[in-house]
Amino acid sequence: MRIFSFFDRSTRAFRFSKITLVFAVSTGGLVAYSESKPYGGSSSVDSSQVEAKKKRVVVLGTGWAGTSFFKNLDCSLYDVQVVSPLNYFAFTPLLPSVTCGTVEARSVVEPIRNIIRKEIEDAQKIRRSVIDCFERASLPNLSEDERKTALHFVIVGGGPTGVEFAAELHDFFCEDLVEIYPTVKDLVKITVIQSGDHILNMFDERISSFAEQKFQRDGIDVKIGQRVISVSDKAITTKAKANGQISSVPYGMVIWSTGIRIRPVVMDFMQQIGQNNRRALATDEWLRVEGCDGIYALGDCGTIHQRKVMEDISAIFNVADEDKSGTLTVKEFQDVIDDIIVRYPQVEHYLKSRHMNDVVDLLNDSKGDERKESIELDIEGFKSALSHVDSQMKNLPATAQVASQQGVYLARCFNHMKDCEDNPEGPLRFRESGRHQFQPFRYKHFGQFAPLGGEQAAAELPGDWVSIGHSTQWLWYSVYASKQVSWRTRALVVSDWTRRFIFGRDSSRI
Repeated sequence: MRIFSFFDRSTRAFRFSKITLVFAVSTGGLVAYSESKPYGGSSSVDSSQVEAKKKRVVVLGTGWAGTSFFKNLDCSLYDVQVVSPLNYFAFTPLLPSVTCGTVEARSVVEPIRNIIRKEIEDAQKIRRSVIDCFERASLPNLSEDERKTALHFVIVGGGPTGVEFAAELHDFFCEDLVEIYPTVKDLVKITVIQSGDHILNMFDERISSFAEQKFQRDGIDVKIGQRVISVSDKAITTKAKANGQISSVPYGMVIWSTGIRIRPVVMDFMQQIGQNNRRALATDEWLRVEGCDGIYALGDCGTIHQRKVMEDISAIFNVADEDKSGTLTVKEFQDVIDDIIVRYPQVEHYLKSRHMNDVVDLLNDSKGDERKESIELDIEGFKSALSHVDSQMKNLPATAQVASQQGVYLARCFNHMKDCEDNPEGPLRFRESGRHQFQPFRYKHFGQFAPLGGEQAAAELPGDWVSIGHSTQWLWYSVYASKQVSWRTRALVVSDWTRRFIFGRDSSRI
């Protein structure tokens, strides 16, 4: 395995002989896995080294993916060490609530030692900055234009986080700050800048439309089709996608909510392996970094490069053509379709998108015939039948839900590594003999929420179920409370919500 200078130093520090590195979420975290034995290859083992027979896993940095991996790892099989710049895990979906005091910072963090980080300081800094803007606007020596500038809050990005922060900020002002700063209540302006045609464009269009209408009623200015080209200390400059018009507006505070930047350690690693032109580490369907043996990436720092069916079409045909007749029957295709769907999930997505019941419909569709069970295809006909399935390939979103599932998946792979070496559980290898050791990672979407302020929220749940309104906000409370990492944080978050309902938010700058 190729060892790079950074990882070589890490290896020496932990006295490993072999390591497997697993990049965790956006913290740029790593997980190192090795057969534990004395550094230098000595074969002598004393009684103090009995425990060293365990495989050693060192977690460097913890986020959603890393923590999920660690929590689900079978510690009876591994000697586990955790190294992190911070000693806590933050429930990131509630960070927008922390920025406005709806939930306190300590309520959404759990010490790592209690479970076996990114972001909580940023949320606290934003909260202090909001109060600073109101305090500055209240100074007597400012003109009205200067007050308006100080109270102009700009959110760049109309995704779930940007929309939730805009809603939280609006509620914070209307429910709490308006009573503390009554002289500037008519000067506050909240602007959401979105490069796409709608905010929440990853949701059902009914949700996007409702959110835009609600923001309009609340006085939140939504600018769609605008791309930010520069941000100075005093103004933000945008360019309209429709006509190229450039405009610049002053602001008091800008929140960037359009994605995260790759950590320097990951960028350095990408350059060393020739992936420096990508936005994230490219992995295969088993989360292994492409071009590297024994290195995994999961969470925000990695993206799965799903293999195309057409890349392996000839190999698939040869495996399916059991009698080597040069033609493929429906039965022969049906014998391998389960392995094809597991290996290439875009096939299943294509069948669903075309409302096809099974592979018979797919094969008949390529012939333009009515449904026939006896149809046979040669290699060209087989290529024609599957020629459009790769159009269903999509990248997974960089969300906590994806990262958490990847951590659970990789932990399961580690836990069953020995068993699956002898009894592979994965799909057929179409270019080689045998089966893959593990099933590839498959993300299961459990839905998504978008709090819109005013005790209203929108939800898009499995089964094409869309829910909007006050009842959905209570569903959001229930789900987010249940997803906390411990009963301690669950109780703290619920108590914060209760406190906010009774006493309002704390507007002190601490």
